[in-house]
Amino acid sequence: MTQREKSCILNELSPPIEVLNPARQTVPLVFSSPHSGRIYPTTLLDATRLTLQQLRRSEDFAIDELFAPVVGLGAPLLAARFPRVYVDVNREPYELDPELFNGRLPDFANTQSARVVGGLGTIARVVADTEEIYRERLPIGAAFERIERLYRPFHEALAGLLEATRKRFGIAVLIDCHSMPSASMGQPPGGRPHFVLGDRFGASCDAKLTRFTRDVLQAAGYEVQVNRPYAGGFITEYYGNPARGVQSLQLEINRALYLDETTLSKNKDFTKLTRTLADLSTKVFAALPMLLERRAAAE
Repeated sequence: MTQREKSCILNELSPPIEVLNPARQTVPLVFSSPHSGRIYPTTLLDATRLTLQQLRRSEDFAIDELFAPVVGLGAPLLAARFPRVYVDVNREPYELDPELFNGRLPDFANTQSARVVGGLGTIARVVADTEEIYRERLPIGAAFERIERLYRPFHEALAGLLEATRKRFGIAVLIDCHSMPSASMGQPPGGRPHFVLGDRFGASCDAKLTRFTRDVLQAAGYEVQVNRPYAGGFITEYYGNPARGVQSLQLEINRALYLDETTLSKNKDFTKLTRTLADLSTKVFAALPMLLERRAAAE
């Protein structure tokens, strides 16, 4: 199966990522969409006990499309083409679930993280509603193929974009873009805010930038929470290092704002939200020099 996994990735997921670069990068921001990939490879579809519709419940549907206008505003956008249920780049590279694989896991694998215990490691065992994905255990070699051929290219591209941005502008700001269900399990629809901003409680991003983003969205009539229930995942934590000139802010969007969550189709407000996000980006771009000057003065 490991060789088939390799062949499938090469045939169906080449290239594994999409990088949309502006004609000229004019702002020190990079946008990433790690969970909007929608090419479900044959090996996954053959091995799963779920329908494609069930698998797609974990997908950040069309988030890359919602943020596509930022490219025309001067910022690059990186998007994974593979789905998060196949390999999740918002995890450590080897958060591996012992219950999912045949064969001995390497000693360096993190088998005890809260995400692994919940079935949502680098290779997910369950979808968001806790349904088991696979009919039987996978060979550990299949995980290595996914990590080497999909996970690593995504992070190499993201690290490269951030470093090039930092060198050019003196600072880089990563906006990591996600979506969330409108309600958690057991709650009625509408149980969550419109947006959640995550900055690892101030560790990954200057609080002034977080507050500015919150204030712009609230002024537009949206309910916004900061760091609850999402404070930022692996990407936000790993790349966000303000002391080294890289800031990272996670942005979660309530799917009910733009999506029919049952049919996974865009609703009538999709275009409106696209304009809202473009307006937010424009205001952040304009305010960023002022926010950074204040930071420099404070230091």
